[in-house]
Amino acid sequence: MAAGAGRIPQVAGFAPWPPAEPPSEAGAMLRSTVPLASHAELRPHPGRVDPVDAVIASNEGRIADLIPIRVGRMAVSPFAFLRGSAGLMAHDLARAIPVTGITAQICGDAHAANFGLYADARGALVMDLNDFDETVRGPWEWDLKRLAASLVLAGREAGADEDTCRTAAHDAAGAYRRTVRLLAELPTAASWGAIADEELVSHADAHDLDGILKRVGKKAHRNTSARFAAKSTERRDDGGRRFVDSPPVLRRVPDAEAAAVAASLADYLSTLPDDRLPLLARYAIHDVAFRIVGTGSVGTRSYVVLLLDHRGKPLVLQVKEARPSVLGPHLAAAGLPRPEPEAEQAPEHQGRRVVLGQKRMQVVSDILLGWTTIGDHHYQVRQFRNRKGSVDATSLKPRRLDDYARMTGALMARAHSHTADPRAIAAYCGETGELDEAIAAFAVAYADRTEADHTRLTEAVRTGRLPSAPGD
Repeated sequence: MAAGAGRIPQVAGFAPWPPAEPPSEAGAMLRSTVPLASHAELRPHPGRVDPVDAVIASNEGRIADLIPIRVGRMAVSPFAFLRGSAGLMAHDLARAIPVTGITAQICGDAHAANFGLYADARGALVMDLNDFDETVRGPWEWDLKRLAASLVLAGREAGADEDTCRTAAHDAAGAYRRTVRLLAELPTAASWGAIADEELVSHADAHDLDGILKRVGKKAHRNTSARFAAKSTERRDDGGRRFVDSPPVLRRVPDAEAAAVAASLADYLSTLPDDRLPLLARYAIHDVAFRIVGTGSVGTRSYVVLLLDHRGKPLVLQVKEARPSVLGPHLAAAGLPRPEPEAEQAPEHQGRRVVLGQKRMQVVSDILLGWTTIGDHHYQVRQFRNRKGSVDATSLKPRRLDDYARMTGALMARAHSHTADPRAIAAYCGETGELDEAIAAFAVAYADRTEADHTRLTEAVRTGRLPSAPGD
């Protein structure tokens, strides 16, 4: 107990007083055991899993009829392959690359396409990481390395030269390092919500993105439940609405399956704050359909639920299967504990993991995030088409790719700083560009490896080892 504070006990959940060793000292000392330059390494390791075998293993438990669509989407390009192979990259990061030991709530799949716009509670657009299927507590640098490698691949797909691609990776790391240092220097409360979205462009020196962000934002404002429902539903005789088949992406489901999904929303309501319940109580459930989403998620169970209010205006919820994070099995190989449930008496609910991870990383989250269970499967629940919009990194001109890299690097630093002390990460990263150079070298090397893995996948498709089908 601190001198002079005899009546104030230590309270669990708060920082101790007097303070322990400053996080900045611990972070700086780590550079002697995990040098900044070591992050450039991509050492080969014996027994690396065959990339085609990794894809086959990742298909286990998915809906068999949809696996060819998943393979087809991954085969489109090396960037698409990376999007669907977060587990393979985690395998490589855990076994061939040093780990700092500083952990944060990480996205786990932080590639360049997993950042974007969405609406806050009042409909204003915010920009942040927006996919958390693989989120766990893990090494902050795994997210940064995945982002950097994806930028190199996106740049190559866009036709940028190698210097441009490497610079994008370099500058993403630089923006991350500078942002986490800025956050480390602020008071804690100010750091938590720092770098508001309207400041992102200036903070990241990403002015060449201004026009693109405005166009994406204009399109995102129209990307709503109402617009989706207008295109995907038809009126019933009783005045309600129902989904219309649009295979392979959207299909109606048997009555029993639809009823099970609808019934699961009762448990979902119990995961929401009480103040959200009056909002949803004004909607009636009208229909349920199955809808394919994403690249890595194809083959998992994903439903859309049509709700209508008293005026017939729609709100669409997505009920999306949440499987265990593909990063989980690889944390032990990196010398880190595997994620464990907070309640020892029950297995971790994967939907809860996704939702809490998202809330821990985003400054503002969907107000209707929750989770539920259908049969033996866990699900996350969220608004569908909540004014979401994204920048296609594979189509950016070179000068804009670099701006996008700086912006996403800054967003990642902001997200990590919520659950890892930015003082420790900033002290480890240092004030020079040594880490930026190392991350850029790694990104180029991993992009080369991903291109080779993608070639193996396309060969497996060509020879019939893996089934492939168009997914649109």
